[in-house]
Amino acid sequence: MITTNTLFKTLGINNKNLLSVVNATGISKETLKYYNDSKKIPIGRDLEKICDFFQISPNYLKLRLGFLDNSILDVLSSETECLKKLFPYQPFVLNKGCPTPSFQTKLGKLYKQDCISFLKTIEDNSFDVIFADPPFNLNKLYPSKMNDSLKEEEYIAWQEEWVYECIRVLKPGGSFFIWNLPRWNTYLTPLLNSHLTFKHWISVDVKYSLPIPGRLYPSHYSLLYYIKGAKANTFHPDRLPMEICPNCQTDLRDYGGYKDKMNPLGVNLSDVWYDIPPVRHSKYKKRKGANELSLKLLDRIIEMSSNEGDIIFDPFGGSGTTYIVAELKNRSWVGTEIGPLEDIINRFSVLDEEKEYLQNIRAKLNCLFTEKDLKTRAKLGLWTPESVRKKKELANSLFDN
Repeated sequence: MITTNTLFKTLGINNKNLLSVVNATGISKETLKYYNDSKKIPIGRDLEKICDFFQISPNYLKLRLGFLDNSILDVLSSETECLKKLFPYQPFVLNKGCPTPSFQTKLGKLYKQDCISFLKTIEDNSFDVIFADPPFNLNKLYPSKMNDSLKEEEYIAWQEEWVYECIRVLKPGGSFFIWNLPRWNTYLTPLLNSHLTFKHWISVDVKYSLPIPGRLYPSHYSLLYYIKGAKANTFHPDRLPMEICPNCQTDLRDYGGYKDKMNPLGVNLSDVWYDIPPVRHSKYKKRKGANELSLKLLDRIIEMSSNEGDIIFDPFGGSGTTYIVAELKNRSWVGTEIGPLEDIINRFSVLDEEKEYLQNIRAKLNCLFTEKDLKTRAKLGLWTPESVRKKKELANSLFDN
């Protein structure tokens, strides 16, 4: 949780009295400034010294700084009568007037509207799957001209608002995916854990172009995966081919040496995805002036978490990848986008091209080896499921004799 309150603002510390606080608490000026500037909660002896000097309780300081932990929640839950005065009842009013879509297909509707305003028109429990790829607050210039350089607390507050609305409109048993930088997704987990059931933190390996000084090399995006309720209505992830050398076709992993026990449909999907390519080549990019997501990523998500006829919602339309995959996979879809819609609409005019690309992706899934690799391995004398089966049958027949 991020708050606009800082340690100095909360305690009334300024340049004139900072030295007095340093001398009285024994905490260095640098440490106090770190707590203040980074909006971190003092801990241990530092917390005790600060609270003793200002004659306040640790829980009071945490609460003033916008921090909630179990100790504070226990106190608040025991003071319900006092809280009723602070938070009087206000009836919840849902705007029922859904706007008119700006673009529509047989299966989907696209609205040129802010997602929060739109979501407030939607009834509870409306969507089977929600996938969200919000702006990352990296000061990028988007076609929508939106402000992508908010203060940290403003960005987190905005995220919490649309996430809460998405949770509300997600059906029981539905799946909620959030694609963002790991840093930002960490701030959302308290809210998500309060209303949904955690299923996976998926790491998607996508290399940045340059390292950032003072940090480990950032090489993955975070894909949060939550469900509403104890169990997902739908969960059937694809299986992947074995990892083999693209040149000599030999195995890159031995999987414990149990070739005869390998599932012919492929290897289990893990929570680290190395095979999602970034969309960088102009041949495949559909969106001008901004990044876009791979068809492969949305195909995997939608295939894993939905069935034909389910309703998919994406609040940040972008280039429309979610809508394209949903349409091709016979799912209903609803989307919002505040920027220009032309790039999304234009993609539906070349849907056959997108379909062919998606078919090529799916042809390499749910098999231990692709058809091409099977033929090559057989020519090279390398094992295949068929050769292992025949060898096992021969061994069994010799044993029986």
